[in-house]
Amino acid sequence: MGLAVCVALLFTAACSANSTRESTGSAPTATTPSASPALRTIDPAALQAAVDETTSELLVPGAMVVLRTPQGDFTSVTGTTLRGAESPPSADTYFRIASNTKTMTAAVIVLLAQEGKLRFTDPVSRYVPGVPNGENITIAELLTMRSGLYNYTDAPELAATLDADPTKAWTPQEVLAIAFRHPPDFPPGTEFAYCNTNYALLGLVAEKIDGTSLARIFQERLFGPQRLHQVMLPAIDSTSIPDPYSHGYMYGGSAFALSDFPYPPAMQAAARAGTLEPIDYTNQNPSYATAAGGAIATATDLATWIRALVEGRVFSADHQRQWLDSAQPEDPTKPDGQQYGYGISRQRFGPTASMYYHGGELPGFNSFIGHDPDNNVTLVIWTNLTLSLDGDHTANVLLLKVLDQIYPGLALAPPAAPTPTTR
Repeated sequence: MGLAVCVALLFTAACSANSTRESTGSAPTATTPSASPALRTIDPAALQAAVDETTSELLVPGAMVVLRTPQGDFTSVTGTTLRGAESPPSADTYFRIASNTKTMTAAVIVLLAQEGKLRFTDPVSRYVPGVPNGENITIAELLTMRSGLYNYTDAPELAATLDADPTKAWTPQEVLAIAFRHPPDFPPGTEFAYCNTNYALLGLVAEKIDGTSLARIFQERLFGPQRLHQVMLPAIDSTSIPDPYSHGYMYGGSAFALSDFPYPPAMQAAARAGTLEPIDYTNQNPSYATAAGGAIATATDLATWIRALVEGRVFSADHQRQWLDSAQPEDPTKPDGQQYGYGISRQRFGPTASMYYHGGELPGFNSFIGHDPDNNVTLVIWTNLTLSLDGDHTANVLLLKVLDQIYPGLALAPPAAPTPTTR
């Protein structure tokens, strides 16, 4: 499941975008200072054209791009939050952020370590009983996706239940029971594999130590101190999103997002012909993803959050360094490739361009949040169509087009098989 979309950016064919379609987005708030050598001078019209063209090609109903650079703040909007209506998104439109929630769950764990309430080397069995091989799986291995535990969102029975009963309220124990019925994928610490089971466990660790709900922990430890008023973790029985919000759409059943199954050719043809409409997944209960991907937010607050996280406003100096240094190559044979650490990815995609980032995907929504501390660039993208008919993660495709507007000399192409956020 796309609870966490990994964005491996490859140096192949350069991305470019030109469009004659009329923009439906808003103008930037500032454009006057010239770009640094590492950045292009942002052209608002070209940025908007790239967003319009890309979303049109992908059949995305609506999308939002929030870009903050030393040149100013830029907002590109396209489409609608509700199919069949003229309801353009805004930077303050709520949407389901999916695996971007992991940046928050990991931040809580780092804060608990900072306070001496846990150690990254602690076994998970110290806090959560019944975890297979839990005495040999550390908190750090959960954070960095190296536990080897089976990923519960890969289980066919989860997708089947979601489609049969989309409002079902899930407890962490229920989704962990699904994971624990399957054998581990590899011994702890020996490989990387994106796994939502890890973060379901980390949510329970946080609740065990702080003695309260994860929603309250987020509010007291993160959202309040960082003045984030448009981020929340909904109650287990909640299927609603605060106004103003975007609906979220996807073709076919939940398994296409949860397990990354390709769309059959007949389904693709019917959708392109207009005889198959996407399903509205807005009110599917996200409690199966709570600590791994259940939060709701706006692009405005996510931009504030990812910058605060990367620039050191959440942790002490020592634990900020540990958090930054936690990012290690997902593939040891590709030391310059995508890295994953304590709830954060890092990738260098040009000589002067790199970002700490995360992605988010679940039925109905796809998103990206990132910050480049070297060039003071913050970027948030969300779309309200999970996957294109070709199986591409829509926010990832849009990301590549937007990066080409920000940095000179990039040659970017999406990976053949990106790792979904919900998986």
